[in-house]
Amino acid sequence: MPGHEQGHLPLAGHAVYAISVAAELAGVGVQTLRLYEQHGLISPIRSSGGTRRYSGDDLARLARITALAGQGVNLTGIARILDLEDTNAALRASNDALAAEQGRGPHPGNPHP
Repeated sequence: MPGHEQGHLPLAGHAVYAISVAAELAGVGVQTLRLYEQHGLISPIRSSGGTRRYSGDDLARLARITALAGQGVNLTGIARILDLEDTNAALRASNDALAAEQGRGPHPGNPHP
């Protein structure tokens, strides 16, 4: 598929995995995924029939959630950490865009050029 660098895998943002597959890939139970959704940690896309569909990006987020939970962080703490990480990523992207507009390139401390 042209422009598809991952070979046979779907694009990271393309929600294709059913809840049972996502749970298996993430190494957690289906009820755990539902709990994470209830706490706002993950927001899978819903099909027109209401079925949850998870993307590669969702699976990466689930890996971060399970890593934090494995370190003993509770769900409220995980939510706060993820919120701070998301905000930090958005700020870095904004700073990089501003720097690019000014012709300076990305910030030297940013590992994501």
